Amino acid sequence: MRILIVGGKGTIGQAVVEKLKDAHELIIAGRTSGDVQVDLTSVDSIEAMFKKVGHVDAIVNASGAAKFQLVEEMTPEDNLVAVQSKLLGQINLALIGQKYLRHDGSITLTTGIMKDDPIPGGASAAMANGGVAAFVKSAAIDFTHGIRINCVSPNVLVESYDNYQDSFKGFVPVPAERVAMAYVKSVEGKQTGQEYQVY
Repeated sequence: MRILIVGGKGTIGQAVVEKLKDAHELIIAGRTSGDVQVDLTSVDSIEAMFKKVGHVDAIVNASGAAKFQLVEEMTPEDNLVAVQSKLLGQINLALIGQKYLRHDGSITLTTGIMKDDPIPGGASAAMANGGVAAFVKSAAIDFTHGIRINCVSPNVLVESYDNYQDSFKGFVPVPAERVAMAYVKSVEGKQTGQEYQVY
């Protein structure tokens, strides 16, 4: 398969690349790195990326920004970071990307544990995660031509736990390699409309 991985240089993205690279042709996209650059907050940037990359068999997104801030201190502008990147960015990637997917292609997006297991300052990210999960579940019944769509909801990662442990008190971190297997299931499997929770 020819697979586009957005965020392929991040912690999760690199683990996904490691799992898929031997069996498939991978195109890595990132904001400033990779084979092609993309800004998920820009529809024009997403369009330009796909025009450059062309048709693919699978689209994987392992990126998306959100501002972590207590609701009492949050402004609408703060919340827009997650709306424009993690929520609309991923949905626009799917909406535009579907035109570049081959028959029986797949789309895999990313949510996160905060949607189901809240942390302080995580409301904005949780809102975006919830929106993406709902979109995936509902979009799955609309697709024809065999197109599948799923999302992966990872726990905090072992690899980044030292940096985030103050926010994730009592959480049991998971290795990026284990999270990557959920993306493999989405890409190489047959399920659709799923949120794979790796908690």
